[in-house]
Amino acid sequence: MIIRDPIYLQLNDELRELINRGDFEAGSKFMTEREVAEQFKISRTTANKALSALVAEGLLEFRKGVGTFVRSTLMDYDLRSLVSFTEKAVSAGYTPSTKVLHFLTVEHNNACKAAREVISGDMFELSRLRFAGNTPVILEKRWISKELSPDLTAITAENSLYAIWTDKYNLQISGADEVIRAVNIIGDDAWLLQINEGTAGLLVTATGHITNGGALWYEETLYRGDTYQFRMTLGKTDNLTISCGMLDSDALKNKGDK
Repeated sequence: MIIRDPIYLQLNDELRELINRGDFEAGSKFMTEREVAEQFKISRTTANKALSALVAEGLLEFRKGVGTFVRSTLMDYDLRSLVSFTEKAVSAGYTPSTKVLHFLTVEHNNACKAAREVISGDMFELSRLRFAGNTPVILEKRWISKELSPDLTAITAENSLYAIWTDKYNLQISGADEVIRAVNIIGDDAWLLQINEGTAGLLVTATGHITNGGALWYEETLYRGDTYQFRMTLGKTDNLTISCGMLDSDALKNKGDK
């Protein structure tokens, strides 16, 4: 006796095949529940169940009041290594580009407090909007040591800073200390990233270091939550340094928890 999968699972396979072979491009609108039901001669309940399963898989995304869309490939942020945005975008199949929003030289005393605490001397203050294809995915605010990047300009900052630092200045970037927080993106930041006010995002606060040279940069960078996933491979605790999550005591104040 041959036991067949339930109808909605068979339908999942057929819909998944439509997506994988490119009948519906990433970011395009997918069939509605009614269209799926009519095309495959099934009930709308079964069509809804199949579509919901593909949403759960991450192949589709449901946008309230608009419809169901083929989900674009997520950009991957590997927490174990420093890789330039340009390389990440290209590896994900996108054409990267950068728009410099703000660039000026600031004296040490006029830089933001967090940057002053880690970088000595004057700095370049820089804001950039990073695009994957036509979609803005990162809003980057960065303070860079002028001593270590002496002739950086707004024009050169349109390119990969990692490439400039390593190829032009021959700096050896040893790593970065990063803190990642979930945030709701609001105000001008949401407008620049072309998302609705209050949309979920990720804020990366980081200090970048060079070998035997102190801090090269300090950044406060926003990542769109619908375009980025953060990845980390864990191993045995006796082989790896444990990554510790920290409770934000300020955020817990006055919550009434006992």
